[in-house]
Amino acid sequence: MKIDRLVSIIMVLLEKERIGAQALSEMFEVSLRTIYRDIETINLSGIPIRSTPGWGGGFEILSEYKVDRTVFSSSDLATILMGLGSISTMLTGEEIVNTLAKVKSIIPTEQAKEIELKSSQISIDLSPWRGNANIHTYLGLIKTALQKQRLLSFNYSDRYNNISTRTIEPYQLVLKDNHWYIHGYCLEKQDFRLFKLSRISNLEMLTDRFIQKDFNKQLSEFSDTMTQKQKNIKLRIHKSIMDRVLEYCSYDHFSQDSNEHYIVEFPFIDDEFGYNIVFGFGDKCECLAPENIRAGIKQRVQNMSDIYANEF
Repeated sequence: MKIDRLVSIIMVLLEKERIGAQALSEMFEVSLRTIYRDIETINLSGIPIRSTPGWGGGFEILSEYKVDRTVFSSSDLATILMGLGSISTMLTGEEIVNTLAKVKSIIPTEQAKEIELKSSQISIDLSPWRGNANIHTYLGLIKTALQKQRLLSFNYSDRYNNISTRTIEPYQLVLKDNHWYIHGYCLEKQDFRLFKLSRISNLEMLTDRFIQKDFNKQLSEFSDTMTQKQKNIKLRIHKSIMDRVLEYCSYDHFSQDSNEHYIVEFPFIDDEFGYNIVFGFGDKCECLAPENIRAGIKQRVQNMSDIYANEF
């Protein structure tokens, strides 16, 4: 929208001492003629912009024009920049770039280095080391559908690999335990459902718009259900995988068993995902109790052994 672009241009000009028309044209993906019209509109609105021709020239806001930049403290600005920076690793888009420009524009020059240092002290990178290449694309498409209130259609594979076609009204993107989910109203089930993005394929944004329902579903409801299913099992682990096990529980779950081993009260959900977590610890881990979980692990190990017992 033009008004968004005008505001963004103002913020860019506040941030930079001088910027050329060509740079603005490329930044906002519009023609030079459009940029010149935008600058004229900003001038007419009462914000004085000076144009300097020639090499090194460009547009700049007159230094006499003052903007109150004292609304936020340096710590506030550092926290905002840190949060925006973490979001931008996964959710790209012009609005995030514009928001970053707006925030940076209100940073007093004398505090710029201090705020930059504070904002870089904690780095939150949500992008995966590796994984499903579609997820990044899907995030952008879902974000657009959320903003435009458009229906989403996709194929969904459940934990048993049963595939169904779903159409949903999207309401919320959720990042939980390094996994992305979309919370939406499923037209097939006539209820709110949580869908894991890694199980989605052929995602498509439809032209149909929807009228938003009252949405008061919180992620805590999903977490409460998972907590109810969870129970502790007893593992004996080698000290070499202690750091990996600590990703799922704290030090107070550990007790020394020998110089080389620990006994761990490990939080576990009795499904394939839970078993796969335990298998991920390899031969450095043994399930001691309860017996039904130990038997479940033994059966899965036997099934795997049978597969590899057959020669090609």
